[in-house]
Amino acid sequence: MKDYLICTDSGSDISPALLAEWGVSVRSLTFRFDGEDKEYSNQDMPTSEFYKRMREGGVAKTAAVNTEVFKEMFEPILREGKDVLYLGFSSGLSTTYNSARLAGLALAEEYPDSKIITVDTLCASAGQGLIVHLVLKKKADGATIEEAAQYAKDLVPNLCHWFTVDDLVYLKRGGRISPAAAFVGNLIGIKPVLHVDDEGHLVNVEKVRGRRASILTMASKYGELALDKEGSTIFISHADCKADADLLANTIKERYGATVDIITDVGPVIGAHSGPGTLALFFVGKYR
Repeated sequence: MKDYLICTDSGSDISPALLAEWGVSVRSLTFRFDGEDKEYSNQDMPTSEFYKRMREGGVAKTAAVNTEVFKEMFEPILREGKDVLYLGFSSGLSTTYNSARLAGLALAEEYPDSKIITVDTLCASAGQGLIVHLVLKKKADGATIEEAAQYAKDLVPNLCHWFTVDDLVYLKRGGRISPAAAFVGNLIGIKPVLHVDDEGHLVNVEKVRGRRASILTMASKYGELALDKEGSTIFISHADCKADADLLANTIKERYGATVDIITDVGPVIGAHSGPGTLALFFVGKYR
């Protein structure tokens, strides 16, 4: 069986160090603050500094990975005689996946004996990271590149994403709620509970009163949807709110006996759109 490498992008919110440990190649989306020319990738700025700047009023804009960057990522792998399996950030949230797809098509003409398979995970943050992790385990069990790609595609409709945010102003900026709803919601302490739907878009599902209630609602979603309540692989990501991430993990442990495998940061590229205080839960469920 010909060897292949798994590739992804920074939409996965798995640290470059951990991805390197997993043997996964990664390229980063970028961001810049309004009024500044400097462009950053996630690893260029500590998340605590990024969210501090956001809390102080900074507005960050993000940019997708372009096709040329992906060609530069894939080609050395192909030259080594290996194939490429790319697991990408949701096309419902970024053009990054399409850039990778186009890079793969271009390189396929130059390397006709190689395989470049791109999979739109329709996932974001550590939901994408969880697919990468599970596909790596499949590869370690001996799956061919085709089998691993199909496994990733089969996971997509069952990869549950549940989010809450601390300040509605960031959803207002992204056009997900009206200015009036954001103002009133913040005034009376309304916290939305959102998920990523089957098309990879962020969707508002419930509104609850208070931060703790939103966290407990997310834990309840795990109980409702998880395929294996005690043995699921669970990832949590947070935007500078580690205590809330710990509360969510501990609640799931107490209620269902399940242990969270990874707690990671929501990186600046995703946090630019959801804001400090974003908390997200990921697991394989009956449906999204």
